[in-house]
Amino acid sequence: MCEYCGCQALETIDELTQEHEEVLRLISHLRPAHRSAETTRMAQTAREIARVLGPHTQVEEEGLFPALAGEFPDQIAALEAEHRRVESVLAEAADGATPSDPDWPDRLMDAMAVLRDHILKEQDGVFPAALANLTTEEWEAVEATRTRAGSTLSRPAA
Repeated sequence: MCEYCGCQALETIDELTQEHEEVLRLISHLRPAHRSAETTRMAQTAREIARVLGPHTQVEEEGLFPALAGEFPDQIAALEAEHRRVESVLAEAADGATPSDPDWPDRLMDAMAVLRDHILKEQDGVFPAALANLTTEEWEAVEATRTRAGSTLSRPAA
């Protein structure tokens, strides 16, 4: 992923980037499962993706996005709408369920294509914009949101 602007030097952005990388790794497991029509495996992977995205999305929507919404309202609204679209499809596999809708595997793959593009928008647009625009207080608020949300990644002891 991107390293050109230096935003990954910030722990918060580095952690969000690592979560993106984990989601992309998981998405790569969906392709062979989809080709083999292994819906149960796809549902399990969807739950793993949702587990990573839960705290990740909370950090973005309660910390990072509000700090950028004044300057970039349309872009932030579009990103939040993409979050809802992806969450909606992933939620169909929640609670250990394998969706019975025969269209779900294709809808999941479509949502994952949206998610891949979404990740690029964040890595190449949101994160550099945050680096350039957020104040120290706003970064502290983002980090406080991370502390509340937790992470699926292991963090070094403070």
